Amino acid sequence: MPFGICRGPSVFSLLFLAKKDASLLSHDPGLLCQFVVDTTGARIGESVSFMGDVLIVKQGSRFLGVPLKHVKRNGSSLVVKGLSDYSKAYALGEQWLRDAGGKVGSHGEGRSE
Repeated sequence: MPFGICRGPSVFSLLFLAKKDASLLSHDPGLLCQFVVDTTGARIGESVSFMGDVLIVKQGSRFLGVPLKHVKRNGSSLVVKGLSDYSKAYALGEQWLRDAGGKVGSHGEGRSE
């Protein structure tokens, strides 16, 4: 699925991924395909996946990993609070991209087939 056309996971993909990775079901799929902003309202990017307890956010051509404990829902967007080390967030995003094997666009955790 191309970025920017997020409609959330289909029932089929949830069932398929549930067999492959049951931990996906522990995350709220409503957190995906949402705009992510900082506390000032400045847009950071769009949420695209999970990696454990980390939300993956696409920012241009880069990815950030934001611990879910720093993410709060605010209406139709997600707000990142208390994240002070963006270099670590970029490192987590790069780790997710490596683990995903360059395959982005799925809602599952990083995979290495």
